[in-house]
Amino acid sequence: MNEELKKILTRVRELYNKYGIKSITMDDVARELGISKKTLYQFVSDKDDLVGKFIDNEVEIRQEEICNCFKSILNAIEELFELSIFMNKLIREQNPATEYDLKKYYPHHYQKIVKIRRERMFNYILLNLQKGKEEGLYRIEMNEEAIAKLYLSRSESIHFDELFTIEEFTSIKLFIELLSYHVRGIATQKGIEVLENKIKQLEINNIK
Repeated sequence: MNEELKKILTRVRELYNKYGIKSITMDDVARELGISKKTLYQFVSDKDDLVGKFIDNEVEIRQEEICNCFKSILNAIEELFELSIFMNKLIREQNPATEYDLKKYYPHHYQKIVKIRRERMFNYILLNLQKGKEEGLYRIEMNEEAIAKLYLSRSESIHFDELFTIEEFTSIKLFIELLSYHVRGIATQKGIEVLENKIKQLEINNIK
C-alpha cells in the first residue's frame, strides 16, 4: 500500500468512526483530504472499493494491535488479560453506526471482516489455551479446540446493546466476572492463584 493511499485511508477511518459509513460521500472524502474527486478516483474505483480498502486496512491495524497483546514475557493468563483489555477498549471507542452501516449497506465486506475476525480470535484463544497447558496454568485434560469454540460462541452471542449498556459491558466489574468465568473453568490451582493475583492488581490499579 503506497503512502498516499495510507493517508486517504487514515482520514477515511476517522470519518467512518465518527459519522458512520453511509453518510460519508466521496465528495466528503475528497473535501476532507483537500484533493479533487478525480485524484481520489486514481486510488479507488468507487465507494464500494473505498469501503473494501478501509476494511483491509482495519484488518491490518487490528492484527498489529492484537499481536502486541501476545508478548513472550507474559504467561497465558496475563496474555488473556491483555487481549480482553484491548477488546474492551475497542468496544468503548467503536461507533455502532459504522458496523451497522457496514452490515446493512455493504454485507459482502461485513461478512469478510466477520470471517477474518472469527478465525483470528479462534486461533488466538487456541494458542492461549495450549500455552496455558504447557505452563501448568490450565488443565492438561482440557479439550482446547472445544473450549476455544465455546469462548468464541459466547463472545459473539453477547449483545451488549440488548442486555447491557456499553458502560455496563465494559465496566471493570463485568470484565472481572467474564474473565473469572472463563479461566476458573479451565485453570489448575496454580492458574487460579495467578488469576486471583491479576484481579487484585487490576482492582488496585482501577482504584488509583
